[in-house]
Amino acid sequence: MRAVKTLHHFIGGHAVAGTSGRFGDVTDPATGEITAKVPLASKSEVEAAIANAHAAFPAWAAVPAAKRAQVLFHFRDLIIKDMDNLARLVSTEHGKTIPDAKGSIARGLEVVEYACGIPQLLKGEITEQAATGVDVYSLRQPLGVCAGITPFNFPAMVPLWMFPMAIACGNSFVLKPSEKDPSTSLRLAELMLEAGLPEGVLNVVMGDKDAVDTLIADPRVPALSFVGSTGIGRQIYANGAAHGKRVQALCGAKNHLVVMPDADMDQVTDALMGAAYGSAGERCMAVSVAVAVGEETADEVIRRLAPRVRDLKVGPYTDAEAEMGPVITKESLERIKGYVDAGVKAGAKLVVDGRDLVMQGHENGFFLGGCLFDRVTPEMSIYTDEIFGPVLAVVRVADYETALGLVNDHQYGNGTAIFTRDGDAARNFVARVQAGMVGVNVPIPVPVAYHSFGGWKQSLFGDLHIYGPDGVKFYTKQKAVTARWPSGIRSGAQFHFKSGAEH
Repeated sequence: MRAVKTLHHFIGGHAVAGTSGRFGDVTDPATGEITAKVPLASKSEVEAAIANAHAAFPAWAAVPAAKRAQVLFHFRDLIIKDMDNLARLVSTEHGKTIPDAKGSIARGLEVVEYACGIPQLLKGEITEQAATGVDVYSLRQPLGVCAGITPFNFPAMVPLWMFPMAIACGNSFVLKPSEKDPSTSLRLAELMLEAGLPEGVLNVVMGDKDAVDTLIADPRVPALSFVGSTGIGRQIYANGAAHGKRVQALCGAKNHLVVMPDADMDQVTDALMGAAYGSAGERCMAVSVAVAVGEETADEVIRRLAPRVRDLKVGPYTDAEAEMGPVITKESLERIKGYVDAGVKAGAKLVVDGRDLVMQGHENGFFLGGCLFDRVTPEMSIYTDEIFGPVLAVVRVADYETALGLVNDHQYGNGTAIFTRDGDAARNFVARVQAGMVGVNVPIPVPVAYHSFGGWKQSLFGDLHIYGPDGVKFYTKQKAVTARWPSGIRSGAQFHFKSGAEH
């Protein structure tokens, strides 16, 4: 039995004990044991974090971009040095394997590296001599106190998509991580302080809905970034906008992978295994629907996948050979099993059933084997809903147009992919598909850090995607300056406005 530790907030560069009297449980998904108590902040505690960030903002905004970049360069090096420890924190609280944890941290690190180029990214535009003696130029300036609300499934990567960009742009930041696996965020804040970030520029406040509502209502917070479920994201977007804030809310998904008859089936099988069952399917870019074009294609997909899914190595993060860990909580486990039950009841064929997996020595852990459905139809809940677990549905269609229509008709438009050797089919798919991120023979098309991440339809609320060029735009406001100096005035007073062509 492990000792249960009590976590804290991180405010003003210091660990601050919770005072609300409310706590949540942090559980090791592999054992079911409670490992920590996390304080759930009151309104006054969140307001204290905002006040601290608000006070730190003016001095940080005045720091030259090149000096802000130096802090981020140092932060990058500290993450690399602390990689093993960070991965352990992720795995013990989320459940994903160590290689998976390290991979997710590395993807977050790419955004830190992009943010290190902030002096280049903040350059404005200038038009010299827009009119005689008149220059027009634009600036990008920070907003103030920005806030981030992050999900449980990537406790390192998603915060790293947010606060490094915001801080590089000259903002201060309040991070509200998931209360299910909060320790990684605390460690990242410590590393930022060690990297030279002034106290108060980054604060981490633990909490639940009360904390989120406070961040939304406080007028000192002009911008909110959110990653999570569509239902909550829609509410945060609406409430944030009602309070005059800019909001980016990246939400749910049901990502389709279209398999054309000419696809490389070895490549398809490997892609579906990793994309559907990696991280136990708990990622918004997981492939949860394989759309097989033609009966022969579908038969071949099932023939190849079924034994691979049955042989999937499931285990705790301490097992170096594990390919998939447990899901995050008992509630998640029961919800996923409920979807599998519903799929069977609706008439889908459950080719591989992982519901009864029992992990020897970890009987109280939240383990589930891979599940594979065939002959799924669009009205079934296992097709319409985001399950967020290791469940793959195979839908059979007669032709390419029907496959494309399935993707485009779904309420979510986060990511999608097509596997084919036909360049014409791939080009047509890229041009016509209604999704924000598209892969061609790439199952999880998460853009590199110098592009931006975001979906369409019910997968995104807000105009700007996260990180990359859109990240700079989101965390800054543009100012246009029109300037003329006295030495340029030679004709005396003017009593009407002249266009540039009249000068």
